[in-house]
Amino acid sequence: MRQHLKHIGLITLGLITGIAATLAFSLASAQSAPAPLPLDQLRLFAEVFGQIKQEYVKPVDDKKLITAAIKGMVASLDPHSAYLDKKDYKELQEQTNGQFAGLGIEIGQEDGMVKIIAPIEDTPAFRAGLRPGDLITSINDKPVRGMSLDQAVKNMRGAPGTKVTLTIYRKTDQRTFPVTITRAIIKVHSVKFKIVSPGYAWVRITSFQERTVPDLAKTLQQIAKEQPHLKGLVLDLRNNGGGILQSAVGVSAAFLKPDAVVVTTNGQIADAKQTYRANFDNYRLSASPEDPLKDEPAIFKTVPMVVLVNAYTASASEITAGALQDHKRAIIMGKTTFGKGSVQTVRQLSPDTALRLTTAYYYTPSGRSIQSIGITPDIPVDQSANGDPDDILATREIDYSNHLHNLQDPNEQKQIEQREKLRLEALRRLEIENAKKTPAELEKESNARLPDFGSPGDFMLQQALHELKGEPVQRSKSPVATADATTSTQAPGSASAPAAPAPASKAPAGKK
Repeated sequence: MRQHLKHIGLITLGLITGIAATLAFSLASAQSAPAPLPLDQLRLFAEVFGQIKQEYVKPVDDKKLITAAIKGMVASLDPHSAYLDKKDYKELQEQTNGQFAGLGIEIGQEDGMVKIIAPIEDTPAFRAGLRPGDLITSINDKPVRGMSLDQAVKNMRGAPGTKVTLTIYRKTDQRTFPVTITRAIIKVHSVKFKIVSPGYAWVRITSFQERTVPDLAKTLQQIAKEQPHLKGLVLDLRNNGGGILQSAVGVSAAFLKPDAVVVTTNGQIADAKQTYRANFDNYRLSASPEDPLKDEPAIFKTVPMVVLVNAYTASASEITAGALQDHKRAIIMGKTTFGKGSVQTVRQLSPDTALRLTTAYYYTPSGRSIQSIGITPDIPVDQSANGDPDDILATREIDYSNHLHNLQDPNEQKQIEQREKLRLEALRRLEIENAKKTPAELEKESNARLPDFGSPGDFMLQQALHELKGEPVQRSKSPVATADATTSTQAPGSASAPAAPAPASKAPAGKK
């Protein structure tokens, strides 16, 4: 069987950068023969290429032109498909292993500017106080507007120890300010835990990497040792942009019954029609020659669980949340997730280039597509006791103009219109409120930071503990939570839903 590695996560090109991708590494030569080429369109391409070579104001390198054409063609498909040049491909492979050089931010684009999706914990960007939703308007005094995302990424990259100055526009404060950040080697430790109350543990997964399942297995053993009479577990997937599909399946398997369906995928080609189950064959990776969960304490199959999610819980982390929700294994709490429900495959084109192409939708065990919709929490909870009035300003998959549409949802356009209406209302409200504040008050608010995840001041975590202990929970005050809760999708298996994915006998196991 051809080996490849499926990866579902926020696209990370060294910063990190991008938005939720589902990737699979494989050789392009292993694919079926391509369809006949459209000769008329190729002639048009050749004519345009020739005109540029002959008449452009200055000479242009052939390779540069063709690479730009390929990148533009692929990027026009959706926000997650891309051509990876030598540097991009190398960095993608480094990120899979959890170590790369950069700033430590996940980014996308909005209105011609670079938008910070989330800073990664314990990185230069996180320590500099960058926040989800911040817009980068210039990089080292170079305006971002007009740059492609790739160009912005290249301007922010650099050797560890060097500095880059970003100009930030913060919508919630309606102010612009510079931030100078020193680049560093980013080492992402994907699993953290602490005992937050006697009998109650908090486990945070920041991304799904090759080492995530083995590290989770060790963490669960440690928790069982420290808390032999465990009463409840909080699994924190907030700001988790995703990662390797097999790791998401393995994390789900740690809490589900053996062989339970975790996720299915469906696309045009046979390889895109897969069923991933909670067994080692389906989450086997090169980093785990033996099943890391074989000695897992039995308590974790039954202990009451709450899963924390927010708008930056994306892709692979949505798979885990969706599986635990559909199997009624855990209560999902927090905010509606990002809504990244498509699969990207990385096909190696040469020893140092690759194509990241959207090849399938994925579905939760009940057959739900969460593409552009996200996972609605069972209990909506704000990030603070004072509510979360700026929730609508968070960019989700549905906000991207060229996002893939949800094949099960006939109301998607209405959601887009409703979100735009709420966004404009929120911006007007912020403008009025900020106009009433003094410069000192605005400065104080802009410098304020939410408590760290897992700390005593973590409001969502405290509400999760209340739920596990049978105590009252403060539900969300956000109008977005109300809108999400009333949104319904077409039932799986209806006329507009795709055919059910064919089961896979064995998940791919490795990377080329």
